[in-house]
Amino acid sequence: MKKFVTVMAMVVLASVSLVFAGGKQDSSSAAKDESKAEYAMILKTQATDFWVKMWKGIEAESKAKGIPVDLYSAQSEDDLEGQLSIVEMCISKGYKGIGIAPLSGLNVLSGVGKATEKGITIVDIDEMFDADQLAAHKGAAVAYVATDNVAVGSKGGRFIVDNAPKGAKVLVIEGKSGNQSSEDRAKGAKMALADGGMTLVGSQAANWDRQTALDIANTYIQQNPDLKGIYCCNDGMALGAEQAVINAGKVGGILVVGTDGDAEAVSSIANGQLSATVAQDPAQIGATAFDLLVTAVESGKKGTVGSFPAKTPVASVLITKDNVADFQ
Repeated sequence: MKKFVTVMAMVVLASVSLVFAGGKQDSSSAAKDESKAEYAMILKTQATDFWVKMWKGIEAESKAKGIPVDLYSAQSEDDLEGQLSIVEMCISKGYKGIGIAPLSGLNVLSGVGKATEKGITIVDIDEMFDADQLAAHKGAAVAYVATDNVAVGSKGGRFIVDNAPKGAKVLVIEGKSGNQSSEDRAKGAKMALADGGMTLVGSQAANWDRQTALDIANTYIQQNPDLKGIYCCNDGMALGAEQAVINAGKVGGILVVGTDGDAEAVSSIANGQLSATVAQDPAQIGATAFDLLVTAVESGKKGTVGSFPAKTPVASVLITKDNVADFQ
């Protein structure tokens, strides 16, 4: 086992910054050039608690294994081209294995194809590559690590079913249109709500944005004074929706359920505002992806073009007022 080399990290996480975003690298580039890491992990952003936890989970696993890794992230959820530039930069750096949490199922696939051509092992994290387009780009992945997002949405929807009157009016606030995680969570929630006899009054994308979700929730609350539940595909949007509920003076009267288990959402539940969140385990997702990447590289596995790997699932948990103390 190789001697551990300190993992590079952002200023907000440690003393050295290594975020490459939008095609630029910051002043720590000299330190990166001296890195002996054979592995890179490219996350979506560092803008939410979820991705910070995943970053830290990868760092912890790297330290425990004594195997260095370089970490990168895009500037924002919309930085599609910037994230592709990071992938291309990592290919030029000559890493043996790269883990990627793509911003969409499509945005990095040309880079994955180039990596596969050069014999670089790829692991897909959180957001699923579009399998058909991956094959079209002659790209391959050895593993796909994620939460079962349909089950996540179903768990959130089921909470509303179990705690609201049968037949009650409910709203689903989605993330970004075309984003697989968002679509899967919304699908799971709608299925649970339908099975529970709820009345879906709307399902609208808020682009993962808190203010947009607040505005959407406010409109539906005004149009549906008897609205009883809102499921949101992430916690930022759920906190926006909850603010609309607070503004309407209906805390407790409208259940709001989020997704991810972010620290602010957990605090909101503890304070009697947000009703619940379905917590993923981003640290474990990152650690598992890193482990699978290392194992694949050490065993010489590259993946097969045209054959997408089965999902390696990481469990989720419903956080409510009954168990919130365990997550604070």
